[in-house]
Amino acid sequence: MSSSDFIRDKIKADIESSKFGGRVHTRFPPEPNGYLHIGHAKSICLNFSIADEFGGSCNLRFDDTNPDAEDADFVDAIQEDLAWLGFEPNGEAKYASDYFEQLYTWAEDLIQKGLAYVDDQDAETISANRGGFTTPGVDSPWRERSVEENLELFRGMCAGEFDDGAKVLRAKIDMQHPNMHMRDPVLYRIKRAAHIRTGNDWVIYPTYDFAHGQSDAIEGITHSLCTLEFDDHRPLYNWVLNNLDLPHEKPEQTEFARLNLTHTVMSKRILRQLVEDGSVDGWDDARMPTLRGLRRRGYPPAAIREFIDHIGLARVDGTNEIELLESFVRTSLNKTALRRMAVLDPVKVIITNWPEGKTDLREAVNNPEDADAGTRSVPFTGELWIEREDFSLDPPPKYYRLTIGREVRLRSGYFITAQDVVTDDDGKVVEIHCTYDPETAGGQAPDGRKVKATIHWVSAEHALDANVHLYERLLTEALPGKDGQEILASLNPESRKTVSAKLEPILADVEPGQVVQFERLGYFAVDLDDTSLFHRTVGLRDEWARIQKRQNNQNKQKNQKKNKGRAPIS
Repeated sequence: MSSSDFIRDKIKADIESSKFGGRVHTRFPPEPNGYLHIGHAKSICLNFSIADEFGGSCNLRFDDTNPDAEDADFVDAIQEDLAWLGFEPNGEAKYASDYFEQLYTWAEDLIQKGLAYVDDQDAETISANRGGFTTPGVDSPWRERSVEENLELFRGMCAGEFDDGAKVLRAKIDMQHPNMHMRDPVLYRIKRAAHIRTGNDWVIYPTYDFAHGQSDAIEGITHSLCTLEFDDHRPLYNWVLNNLDLPHEKPEQTEFARLNLTHTVMSKRILRQLVEDGSVDGWDDARMPTLRGLRRRGYPPAAIREFIDHIGLARVDGTNEIELLESFVRTSLNKTALRRMAVLDPVKVIITNWPEGKTDLREAVNNPEDADAGTRSVPFTGELWIEREDFSLDPPPKYYRLTIGREVRLRSGYFITAQDVVTDDDGKVVEIHCTYDPETAGGQAPDGRKVKATIHWVSAEHALDANVHLYERLLTEALPGKDGQEILASLNPESRKTVSAKLEPILADVEPGQVVQFERLGYFAVDLDDTSLFHRTVGLRDEWARIQKRQNNQNKQKNQKKNKGRAPIS
């Protein structure tokens, strides 16, 4: 992360003033009700990096207070994603459910102080009576129950004497408070649902707002770092902590802007809808912004961390271009990915003067960015596959690739010249007949003649067959849902195209999840479950650089227009 920002500046000041005894203790507190996405990565990187930079600790704590939506699979997946991203929490994972007994005791303490009461109104009535920003709240008719009655009823709730939804425990704060979260919020509700860790031990469960701050306090958290949507919750966070006897100095909540990306949705509800209606294959579909989806697509965790470091922290929400994230992915993979040849839309080339039965092993560089990556041998024969777009019978202007009578270079191979073609009944080219110059082995001509194009190829005899997923944006609009539109109205029905490809034979040895560069085509990740399937991670073209160039040109034009006609300074 950045060396200086408003959160780090605050922590430095706290350390200098010996606040919290100079300790720094953060936490990443996901609810185990779904899979982590790229937005969570920002919070993960912040909390763990802060702890590391200031010699502190960072807990992983599951805020498991809603058994209806939680699942042990989510718990396992979140811990796997955290490890994949490169972070290790302080000790074993912690859970809000570890503190259910203490939370219950603190709830009774609030009742005894006259700061909480049992309400018999149903959820709809409570919501309606809370009012709005321009509408005053209405006190519950049960708001003035005695301490003794409230204690008896709350203990009855815990003992299972009432039906689900029959009663709730509410904080007694102010029904006219300008902050809606302070209008007697619900602290406990009756919910007969098996919990992933406590089973059926409890029939009442604390709300997130009641459990979160107290869990921070129990664990000795010093800096509770949250995204901006929790800004309005902070007064309640502080109110509860201020009215309890805590084992540590009260933690402080600080908010920062969440991560938003163009062409991306972070809502768990929308992501779940995509899964349930079959728009994607699952939560780990390579088109999904979940960490599991990004892993399947081949995003390096280091690139995600570097991207989050680059964008830094802000106090107001904004949106980053997804092309910027892709630029970090591309830069990272350029340094590490081995180069390989693959043909995604194959058409056959027959070299008519190639010696029958001969196989030539050509040496190819594994990664020009990494001198230690070495070279590999690629079989070259008289029948090859090339990309269909690398040949044209009727080439447009400035087309320098293969056409009748033109010579091109085959990567690490030879110069070839197209002489003739074979077409099918529809006129589609099915074979290109070429000759090769045996003196151009390795791609250089002894007489010094030059060619204007180099194309890749795969030996037909040695080619591996594979399926390749080519991806476009899952959501076509840069800002889906803008101006009140339905977010999924911009769902792209053609976000994935699958092609049958021909690969050079060394790709039989790839490992699940490995990313390679298909030369001239982009970066492709081997599927985690099926090594005959590849996912396009990102293309070779740096779209972020193009966006930056366009923005710079627009700024330049604005400045020129602004300065036009302005008299020079004498």
